[in-house]
Amino acid sequence: MTVALTPPETSPASPEPVSDLVARDARDFGAYARTGGWAFGLKVARSVRPGGQAAGETPKVSAREFAELAGCSAERVMRYYKAWDRAADDGLVPHFEALTPGEEVELPDADVWHAYYVSRSSAGSERGTAIAEAAEAQGIRPTKALEVAENPTALRAAILADPSTARAARQALLDRLREDPELQSELARDVVRTDELKKAVAGESRAADRIGYVRQIAESGRIRTPAGQTVEAPADLRQEAERHLSLIDELDEGEDAGEWAAEAYGTLKSLVVEAVEADPGLRVQERRTRFYSSLEKATKVFEELTFDDAGEFYEDDMVQRLEELQRAVAVCIESLRGARENHPLS
Repeated sequence: MTVALTPPETSPASPEPVSDLVARDARDFGAYARTGGWAFGLKVARSVRPGGQAAGETPKVSAREFAELAGCSAERVMRYYKAWDRAADDGLVPHFEALTPGEEVELPDADVWHAYYVSRSSAGSERGTAIAEAAEAQGIRPTKALEVAENPTALRAAILADPSTARAARQALLDRLREDPELQSELARDVVRTDELKKAVAGESRAADRIGYVRQIAESGRIRTPAGQTVEAPADLRQEAERHLSLIDELDEGEDAGEWAAEAYGTLKSLVVEAVEADPGLRVQERRTRFYSSLEKATKVFEELTFDDAGEFYEDDMVQRLEELQRAVAVCIESLRGARENHPLS
């Protein structure tokens, strides 16, 4: 007979004892996970004596001595000190005078720490204060904004590599330009000195002018003729302007409006010319306006001619061209007089 042998029952293995050092690290980690920087802020608050308190009055030490014991800078210790002080003023934690070395107190949540602690020394400067206030206004932690401000090379790299960062930087610059005339001048100089930017600005300016032309017709219902007259726009022309304007206004923010603006501008310019030619009275007035405009320009140019030192630059060709001009003016005068005599109302 064969007897089956079964292994003896074994109890579950008991856990190995945890090292005291590991347990302490775990407890410290848990405390920090729950309270964040408050855990270290407490160590500073209960061990560093407040300003004005003499060494003999308390077992606490100075920030410099505490930093030497900790192996860090006194400046870093003071950042924790100041964060605790601000929180104490708000009633979140006890004041320094109420704490003794080794004392434990209930600490605020970890997320609240960042509202009081600023990791950058520049935060105490006027520039740092302005950055911190702007960060709070945008709903972000001041530490992040200060870190970016102190590392412009990293900011530049992000702008060069990431389109979304570049767009955010562009919008921030535009907001800043409205209140910074000096930056406006600097940016304008950069633009005119860079051929690519100068061409881009010229193109955008041209597109903006064309869109303005379309918008003016659509919104005011008036057109400016090629000769410079301002008259009421025909209903169909205004409707066409409104149609083009609605298409332009529906473009996405990042979409190039240049091509749309050029098409709308060209279409409306042609319609304005057609509207002028289709109205006999307007057509005559347009030609009269154009004639007077040309006459005024020619008169002004001629009046600017001076002959005080004509002897020094005289040439026969000059006299010949003036004689030709005189004959042309005479023909023009005769034509106008003849038209007047043949006019039915004359």
